[in-house]
Amino acid sequence: MPECETPLWPCAMTGAAACLAGFEGISVVIHGSSGCYYYPATLLHAPLHGTFILENEVVFGSGDRLREVIGDLSGKGGRIAVITTCVPSVLGEDIKSMLDGTDVILVDSPGFAGELETGYRAALAVLAPTTDPERWGVNIDGVSLSDPFYEGNVQEVSRLLHCAGIPVGTVFCRDWSEMAGHAAPLTMGTNDDFASGVGKYLGGTLGIPALRATFENLSTAYEGADADPVLAELDVQEERVIHACDKYLRRYDPPGVAVFAGTAYALFAADTLKQYLDAEILAVGTRNDPLAAPAGQYPVEKLTGLEQVARKIAEVSPDLVIGSSFERSVSGDRTFVGIIPPLRGRVRLAHPPLAGTGGTLHFIEEVLNACMDKKT
Repeated sequence: MPECETPLWPCAMTGAAACLAGFEGISVVIHGSSGCYYYPATLLHAPLHGTFILENEVVFGSGDRLREVIGDLSGKGGRIAVITTCVPSVLGEDIKSMLDGTDVILVDSPGFAGELETGYRAALAVLAPTTDPERWGVNIDGVSLSDPFYEGNVQEVSRLLHCAGIPVGTVFCRDWSEMAGHAAPLTMGTNDDFASGVGKYLGGTLGIPALRATFENLSTAYEGADADPVLAELDVQEERVIHACDKYLRRYDPPGVAVFAGTAYALFAADTLKQYLDAEILAVGTRNDPLAAPAGQYPVEKLTGLEQVARKIAEVSPDLVIGSSFERSVSGDRTFVGIIPPLRGRVRLAHPPLAGTGGTLHFIEEVLNACMDKKT
């Protein structure tokens, strides 16, 4: 029997909750046990509702309890969405028939259906977002409440769009629910792991090279766009990054780095550190399938268990570890920078980004300060 290792990444049910709870005007009900409710409620910091089914509902059926919770939420405005969890799915309960006659969104996304991104996509598919050819602006994509940087990403990409004279379209998924059906025809992303597939994709915003390409695309795809102020800002801020990294490298050797994150953030971190800090990327461990990884550029593999991560860190012996509090717990006294959840033991009040110009500045700042603190 294979060894069961400690999982690091949230399940499909949590991904569905991250998608739906990001839309104002939708009340999200987690249909399952208290544990299935409290985990996403703690991670997402969003107002969720739960059925909290107990042993008797498992034996005799959970329909009455589900209808009771829905009845309490009805009449309070907005729509109701029910997300199934493992227990009712394993029991084979016909949740759809329980909801007959109601205007309830049902997302069948138990934990065993896959990982965080799988549930996110399943919930978005049920909402069936569409574009409106008359809608002005550009959509911001790849936003998930599970991402500790999502608020900063939205603020930063909104700022850059306004610099180019472009209004923000629909934010997937952090907007009013009705905006999902009236998205703009063009989209730019903040995290491709949570791509919605809505609208014509102009490109991503993780890293300065990606930003340049995306805003150059915007200048030709959107009539009236003026990307020059953004492109000029990128030149200025990139020089600041180069200067800061060169100053560091005059005193210290380039670090050996192990990166652990979702594919999009992991490759952003690896690319940025290699380009500006001449870092040796010893390992890239992705939480999800590394489909977007450039072949042969880095040693990329999917690592979803804490024991796997601990073995990889011991094997490559990096100077710097990028990841979550899980990685920090098995990194010993190595330098650490956090970019994915959970990020425990720190007060987080501001909303720093990883996307946009500010995201690269913030990330390089965090890395240089952490590395210098370790050496002083």
